[in-house]
Amino acid sequence: MRRAAAVSGHVRERVDKYFEEVVRRNAGEPEFHQAVAEVFESLTVVLERHPNYADGALIERLCEPERQIIFRVPWTDDNGNVHVNRGFRVQYNSVLGPYKGGLRFHPSVNLGIVKFLGFEQIFKNALTGLPIGGGKGGSDFDPKGRSDAEIMRFCQSFMTELHRHIGEYTDVPAGDIGVGGREIGYLFGQYKRLTNSYESGVLTGKGLTWGGSQVRKEATGYGAAYFVAEMLKTAGTSMDGKRVVVSGSGNVAIYAIEKVHQLGGTVVACSDSAGYIVDERGIDLELLKEIKEVRRGRICDYVDTVPSAKYVAGGSIWDVPCEVAIPSATQNELDEKGALTLVENGVRVVAEGANMPTTPEALRVLRSAGVAFAPGKAANAGGVATSALEMQQNASRDSWHFDYTDERLSKIMSDIHCRCVATAEEYGKPGDYVLGANIGGFVKVADAMLAMGVI
Repeated sequence: MRRAAAVSGHVRERVDKYFEEVVRRNAGEPEFHQAVAEVFESLTVVLERHPNYADGALIERLCEPERQIIFRVPWTDDNGNVHVNRGFRVQYNSVLGPYKGGLRFHPSVNLGIVKFLGFEQIFKNALTGLPIGGGKGGSDFDPKGRSDAEIMRFCQSFMTELHRHIGEYTDVPAGDIGVGGREIGYLFGQYKRLTNSYESGVLTGKGLTWGGSQVRKEATGYGAAYFVAEMLKTAGTSMDGKRVVVSGSGNVAIYAIEKVHQLGGTVVACSDSAGYIVDERGIDLELLKEIKEVRRGRICDYVDTVPSAKYVAGGSIWDVPCEVAIPSATQNELDEKGALTLVENGVRVVAEGANMPTTPEALRVLRSAGVAFAPGKAANAGGVATSALEMQQNASRDSWHFDYTDERLSKIMSDIHCRCVATAEEYGKPGDYVLGANIGGFVKVADAMLAMGVI
């Protein structure tokens, strides 16, 4: 026992030293530090059992992006005024395949945010079992309130620089917050114009009539719901009759709600940045889609049509009692106070539909209370998995029907769940989805890095 403790202490010291170096080299990037710290928390047990994973500065190389691109994006609004935004693409790790990860257009985007997302993407993509590496990108451009013409001009300017850094065998971006089918269309059109080639596989999330995949729009939300269903099945129950809260009302949230309803659960609350609604009968999905996807309105508009529903301006959606919570809005939205309230109200499962929406303090509360918790790199991997399926269809000049693609997605999410459960058990932490996801993704990437040498 004393020897084991000494080994553990030595390994912990090495991991802490790695983390201190990450913080020193990446000052002022708290989200990135948070993402690295969460993975490092799981690595101690791996390095104890397999010290060769520290060979060749593998951990240090894993934390350093292969390439970081920052560029100016000038564009003209409808009044002739010139604006200048900043564009980013972090090509983090390509050991398993071309860089793969979304583009986010939001005022909060900075290098630290993009690096945290790209770092998470490495392990998420590895968990899918598909041959894709990790990357992420975006801009501090805010598409809200902008006309289609303004968004088109911005996207064209953004792609004018980005096109030289991407390609179907190099880097394949997709959508994220602020980047949907409209933006992907403008980006792809400019790429095609600049390169004089119809390279379908260079972007995913495309329209169905020009190289897109069925289920891609629904994939992240559907995948999160499938993962929750697997967690409940493991616990000896099912989605039937479960009371569910889904934060957000964007693409991920809408389709998580849709699939939860199809699986027998009832989503009673969702939100946007201004507040949240509670509809005890279950969220009217068609109305929500009309408000958010057609009108591009606010969630408060819901109560105009459904007066029996309740709208709460501001506040915390986590005050709404539920058995299952799926945070699907943005990073660090579920804090310690929200987690305590969820626990008090009897939550049994929390699965991240967004990227890192749970703070470290909230995670500690949930885990200490015995709540089954699925991190985003596992629970929301459905989006990138279906992007990889879109790449397969593009490569074979094929197009799959909806049900077949949905079945593939369901199987991938089931496989990810099994991998997380098996890995957690292998390393002596049964039921710990965080450790299972982190180690499951890390080992696959680490083995490939060791095989390819110091590059």
